[in-house]
Amino acid sequence: MVLLRTHIGQSLRVARNTQNRTLRDVAGEARVSLGYLSEVERGQKEASSELLNAICSALGLSLSSVITDVAHELTTFEAVILTVANAA
Repeated sequence: MVLLRTHIGQSLRVARNTQNRTLRDVAGEARVSLGYLSEVERGQKEASSELLNAICSALGLSLSSVITDVAHELTTFEAVILTVANAA
């Protein structure tokens, strides 16, 4: 099963790591707890649109760019799943 929160979390983590920033730094700027941000990045929590926007802003990203990246990733993932299912 594909979970949107997992892919969003991965996208946020990649952006944070690319910027060489810590969870503490981004959580403080986004005004969310460090534990909550960690859970969002691991796909264990689904952030509300308000909190997701705050996290994106702290990372210097637009919400639309994250959603677009995730949509492209899901499209690729689903294509692979369909290809494997059709080959079986």
